[in-house]
Amino acid sequence: MFDEILKYNEKFVAEKKYEQYAAGKFPNKKIAILTCMDTRLVELLPAALGLKNGDVKIIKNAGGVVTNPFGSVIRSLLVAIIELGVEEIMVIGHTDCGVQHIDSEMMIHHMKERGISQESIDLMKYCGIDFEKWLAGFDTVEQSVQDTVDTIRNHPLIPSDVRIGGYVIDTVTGKLNVVCEAQ
Repeated sequence: MFDEILKYNEKFVAEKKYEQYAAGKFPNKKIAILTCMDTRLVELLPAALGLKNGDVKIIKNAGGVVTNPFGSVIRSLLVAIIELGVEEIMVIGHTDCGVQHIDSEMMIHHMKERGISQESIDLMKYCGIDFEKWLAGFDTVEQSVQDTVDTIRNHPLIPSDVRIGGYVIDTVTGKLNVVCEAQ
């Protein structure tokens, strides 16, 4: 698959197809979106929101959640706000999320099946990784979005003038439903 992608990339560059995507590093709409890495959202989310290249900063992870208040998601949001002019944050969960019902014990079991040693798992635990929390799913997408919005709104480094709202997008229709109003 890598070879196929690299071959396509050579042709893409040679034909200058990149020109249609020209944009600056500062988001035109001054918005950052935190959302899930789900494959159904790659094209659907921007299309459903009327976004084009250069409009927003999009941060994606499993579930579209903040799992650590001082981890990479908050770091990315801070860079977007402080250095790149973001004024609003949209937290967008989605229907039928694969993270919703994951279980840390089942994940550990699957890791072992894939060759991860118990020693490696024990080392992570020794280093302070709480697998129950780190690999936890959530009961409802709406509650997950609300929790993530609350974490961002109450973070001591997020400026109080940044508007933050929470939403759930339908992965079939693209309809966006409000979970918590932007404020």
